[in-house]
Amino acid sequence: MAELASYAVNESSSRGRKIAEAAPHGRSEFQRDRDRIIHSNAFRRLEYKTQVFVNHEGDLFRTRLTHSIEVAQIARSIARSLHLNEDLAEAISLAHDLGHTPFGHAGQDALNACMKAYGGFEHNLQSLRVVDMLEERYATFDGLNLCFETREGILKHCSAENAAQLGELGERFQNNRRPSLEAQITNLADEIAYNNHDVDDGLRSGLLTLEQLASVPLVAKHLEEVRHAYPGLAERRVVHETVRCMIGTLVTDLIQQSEHNIGKQGLAALEDVRNAPPLIAFSTEMIEQQRALKKFLHTNLYRHYRVMRMSAKAQRIISDLFGIFMGDSRLLPPQFQRQAEQDCARAVADYIAGMTDRYAIREHRRIFAVEEVTVGF
Repeated sequence: MAELASYAVNESSSRGRKIAEAAPHGRSEFQRDRDRIIHSNAFRRLEYKTQVFVNHEGDLFRTRLTHSIEVAQIARSIARSLHLNEDLAEAISLAHDLGHTPFGHAGQDALNACMKAYGGFEHNLQSLRVVDMLEERYATFDGLNLCFETREGILKHCSAENAAQLGELGERFQNNRRPSLEAQITNLADEIAYNNHDVDDGLRSGLLTLEQLASVPLVAKHLEEVRHAYPGLAERRVVHETVRCMIGTLVTDLIQQSEHNIGKQGLAALEDVRNAPPLIAFSTEMIEQQRALKKFLHTNLYRHYRVMRMSAKAQRIISDLFGIFMGDSRLLPPQFQRQAEQDCARAVADYIAGMTDRYAIREHRRIFAVEEVTVGF
């Protein structure tokens, strides 16, 4: 790794782990965090959690797992260019979606509505619950016992009420302070990945066409360049080349604007980052182009009738499962029954949030389908 900037997160000055552990051998503290995340059950389940399209609709659509890997690749590239801690950016990226429900944002919205009277549901907080409490892999602690800086980066936003209950981790929300630059990078690497890859998946599904996308300035520019440079290129390759160029443009813009912002602040140490305004950012022009792309995707992809139909099914599945488990916690698996004795609603939310798309569909069928009369699973 190249020499880190003075304001980057350095493991020698890390706030450490909740439970002290001996230093790792042959790897850094943040590499250890990354490795623990990759080996977790929650990370493996991301393979069968949807991004936009439900998992069984096709083998080549993005899942939460492939999305997280793509975010990590983009975040590492940006961190390297800015002389920041690549290992930390990677660890945060790989963990940022661990708390996501099945069925993407439709599932999250449905579970949040179910939990409204019980404190609500937010996937960033759920990701933190996963790494702090829900993973059961180690003999001496619950969760993954990650470094403070990794946990801080996972929590992108938080209500004042929840922040007050998080102790040291919630202080920055209460005191209007910023997380590390590595955490800020991950947040925007996430945005770059899902916007551009949703374009790819939308085209692959047939719900979007290149002609429609040509109305979006950010897409139109690169599409025209690709078609001019490679006349007669097969459409599938045109799509890949266009998306690749879009990602490159966004990453370059982000690096250049962030370098400008950092230089203007005259940062000397990590504490300066925490007291500064957000510094990892796109240029004003690119922000507008990103906004136009998001608006297009919201109207033409996320609100497409076929996506809306699946979203409606997903919300019905989540709501039905929540209602029946709240009505009789004995229907929960044993480990969640024990948790339900203390907080039934949160136990049910933890169980549902941990489901994959296909597991949630099967669980709903087991409980509600009349023809399911066999005993066992």
